[in-house]
Amino acid sequence: MTETKTDPRILRTRKIIMDSFIKLSGKKEFKDITIKDITTEAMINRATFYYHFEDIYDLLEKALSEVLLINLNTNLYQNSELNEDTIIRLFQAITNFQLTLSNRCHRGYEDTIARIIREQIEVIIFNLLVKQFPGEEKKAHKVTASMLSWGIYGASVEWRRNNNSTSPEEYIKLAIPYIIYGIN
Repeated sequence: MTETKTDPRILRTRKIIMDSFIKLSGKKEFKDITIKDITTEAMINRATFYYHFEDIYDLLEKALSEVLLINLNTNLYQNSELNEDTIIRLFQAITNFQLTLSNRCHRGYEDTIARIIREQIEVIIFNLLVKQFPGEEKKAHKVTASMLSWGIYGASVEWRRNNNSTSPEEYIKLAIPYIIYGIN
């Protein structure tokens, strides 16, 4: 009998590996984490690690994507429109995600984190736009989704850099009128 990637045992092992990696990233810089560290923490052998992931960078990307998807809970957006509430919820999810990552994580792989966040936001916004404005050109939806994803991510970075002096909701609400109603 062949096992599939959806077999509960495989999913459980994969989660253990990812959790071990996240735990280690709170203690060490990414560049200092080895496969041996991960396999020791997860109590698995190297072959098991390589069955699930190509290398440590593959693990990094998949672990961050999965944690972000949990924070975003994309199911919440399936029956939504792109409006003030949706933008606030996206921003809160992203800032929560960034807060769950230790400072070590940010220093070790800022570019990867940025790309993963922007890609996930862009997909959500694009799907909302297609649903909300079905007759419009998809290329316009793509450009708009790209612009908004970069902007929302950039705002989340600025919020984090400013020591979180205001709540994410208060912070993003300052920009909402310009996002929703335009500059005119």
